[in-house]
Amino acid sequence: MPHAPPLSALLSRYAAGSALTCDPVDQGLLNRGYRLRTTRGRYFLKHHFDPDTADPAAIERRHRATQRLADLGVPVAPPLAGRDGRTVTVVGGHAYALHPWIDGRHRHGGQLSTGQSARLGALLGAVHATLERVMPPMGRTPSAAGPHPVESADPADTFGLIDDLLARVRRHRPAGCFDELARHRLLERRALLERHADRRPPRGGSVGWVHGDFHPFNLLYRGDAPAAIVDWDRLGVQPRAEEAVRAAAIFFVRPAGTLDLPKVRAYARAYRRAAAATHAELAAAVHRVWWERLNDFWMLRWHYERGDTRADPQFPAASALAVWWTREYDAVCGAFAA
Repeated sequence: MPHAPPLSALLSRYAAGSALTCDPVDQGLLNRGYRLRTTRGRYFLKHHFDPDTADPAAIERRHRATQRLADLGVPVAPPLAGRDGRTVTVVGGHAYALHPWIDGRHRHGGQLSTGQSARLGALLGAVHATLERVMPPMGRTPSAAGPHPVESADPADTFGLIDDLLARVRRHRPAGCFDELARHRLLERRALLERHADRRPPRGGSVGWVHGDFHPFNLLYRGDAPAAIVDWDRLGVQPRAEEAVRAAAIFFVRPAGTLDLPKVRAYARAYRRAAAATHAELAAAVHRVWWERLNDFWMLRWHYERGDTRADPQFPAASALAVWWTREYDAVCGAFAA
C-alpha cells in the first residue's frame, strides 16, 4: 500500500481496536486519507502532510471549531480524541487525525435538483453564519480588520506567466492533446485580458470566517441530504461571498464550461437568506471571482512546473468557464445577485 501509515503506533493512542483493513481514499489533492476498519468499527484516517496546514496546534484549533459547529447542528465529522485527550497524533514527525467513517457519496451540481441546489446554498450560508457565532470576533483577528488585504491579480504579472507557460508548452515532449488545449487557452486568455485589463477589481469587501475549500469532494451526501462537510484545513478569514461564488462555479459548472444558471440562482437566493448577505455583496464577489478565474492558471502550473497531472481532468471545463463567464457576465451576475 503506497504511503502506508504507521497503524500500530497510531491506534495505540486511541481506543479504536486493532487494524483489519486500511485502504487509500483516492479523492483529495493535498492530504492523504485512508478508509480504516478495525476490531472496533470503521474510521477515516487523515494524514496531514500539506506543509501549509499541517501544524499540529493549528489542526487542533480547527478540530475544536468543527466540534463547536457539530454541537450547533452543522453536519460535520469532528475527529476522535486519543487517550491523551488530543485530536492530533504525531508519529515520526507526521500529523494524523482519526475521524468516524461517514457513509455517503459526493454529488456534483448536475446530480442536484433545483431544490437541492437551494439547500446547498442554505447550507453554506448556515456554515458562514454559525462560524460567526463560534469563532473569535473579527476584531481579535488581525487579518480581519477592514477589507480583505489581498490585492486582485495584476494583469501585467499574468501576461508574464502566460508567456512562461507558453514556452513550457512548446518545450514539452512528447506533445499531446493536453498541450494543444493548453496553448489554445493561454492565447485565448491573453486576448481576453488585453481586452478587459481595465476591469481589475479593487480589494475585496468585508470578511468573515469561511470553510475555505467548499466543493463537491468536501461534502458527503447520504441520499438527498448532506451528511458531512469535511476537510476544514483552509478554515480562515476571507471574503464570505467570494467563497459562495467559488463554490457555485465548481458545483454547477457543466462539462462544456458553462454554468447551470437556474440552479445557481436557487443556490444564491438561499445563501443570501441564510448568511444575511446583500445583493451588492454577491455582485462584487462575482466580479472578483471572475477576475480571479481570468488570471488563474494553477492547473497548468501544476502540470508544467511541478509535473503533477492530478488536476488535468478538471482543466477543459475550468478553462472554458473563464471564457464563457466573460461572454455571459451580465447573466452570471444576475443569477447570483438578482
